[in-house]
Amino acid sequence: MLRTPSGGAGHGAAATDSGLMSIGTVLNVLRDEFPEVTISKIRFLESEGLIEPQRTPSGYRKFSAHDVERLGHVLRMQRDHYLPLKVIREHLEAMERGEAVPLPALGRQREGEAAPEPTEGPTAARIGRAELLAAAGVEEEELREWESYGLVTPLEDGAYDAEAVTVASLVVELGRFGIEPRHLRVMKAAADREAGLVDQVVAPLRRHRNPQTRAHAEARAKELAGLTVKLHAALVQTALGVRLP
Repeated sequence: MLRTPSGGAGHGAAATDSGLMSIGTVLNVLRDEFPEVTISKIRFLESEGLIEPQRTPSGYRKFSAHDVERLGHVLRMQRDHYLPLKVIREHLEAMERGEAVPLPALGRQREGEAAPEPTEGPTAARIGRAELLAAAGVEEEELREWESYGLVTPLEDGAYDAEAVTVASLVVELGRFGIEPRHLRVMKAAADREAGLVDQVVAPLRRHRNPQTRAHAEARAKELAGLTVKLHAALVQTALGVRLP
């Protein structure tokens, strides 16, 4: 359950008398459950019509408790069920109409559960170039520079995987500390090597003639990817002698 500011210490100045919150306060609330969420991500979800915060006369966003809960639902469905934004939007609209609509069966396989029967794979959420530029808050020249270093790569149809929004947001945030895209080539190279290692493990399963075995390969790839990310983070923290909250 998401916690919203109650006017206590640390939140009273951020929430108005009407209970509306600034985007910074919303970010702090959401990060309890979604530590990787960014302001750019919230703005992108707004641009996709998933939320409609109020605006002050000067143009600042103000979010209600309902907006925050809705954002939590959206982020949870992306994280736990890998649903495209279009499907999430349709599901939320159906819920608001009072319809009892179950989520599509695209969720993660829980530990101890049998692998689901393979079906046509869900289409990954994609965004267009203009949407990515708007979500990251950058100009065309900057995006071309990121592409030149392989930090973001368009798909064959010119669109981008939705994860490109996360990458773009992190590149922008690192830039505030003076870390330029060219400095991030070493991270991209390390990520490619880690992905190659995971691919070596699951490649035999992906080539298997049994559809259930191929479906299991994707679950195994996700599990291994999560472990490599955790190990990478732990190694970086150890090398720097710091611990992240």
